[in-house]
Amino acid sequence: MYLISACLAGLNCRHDAQIKPVAPEIARDLARGGLWPVCPEQLGGLTTPRPPAEIVGGTGADVWRGQAKVVTADGRDVTPAFLAGARQVLELARSLPVQGAILKEKSPSCGVKCIYDGTFSRLLRPGPGVTAALLAASGIPCLTDDHAR
Repeated sequence: MYLISACLAGLNCRHDAQIKPVAPEIARDLARGGLWPVCPEQLGGLTTPRPPAEIVGGTGADVWRGQAKVVTADGRDVTPAFLAGARQVLELARSLPVQGAILKEKSPSCGVKCIYDGTFSRLLRPGPGVTAALLAASGIPCLTDDHAR
């Protein structure tokens, strides 16, 4: 079993409340019960829809070190919600027989290899989001949504 970003599973949890099409491979694995959808941002108490957020000052790993923060486009610091949601996902991962997580690239929570750079200009920087950083540091393999297709 794998955890999967809930937005990739067609659940209404994206910041803009858009529901994107589910890739056929993901739909198949969902139907077989091989995927467990999670949304760290909702688990951390954020609503859908919500203002977009980006990591300012580094990556998700830097957020855990207290060297960066997660801020919305309107300037609100939502770092505590991102940390809380990531902890919830890790707790769930430890309670299930998961082999890893399939996560939404570019997300400030779920990005595995890259995230938006904190300027809200759609520029990318290398590095993980908050949840991906915690899962990886805890020994849970993280795959990008591109890798899962």
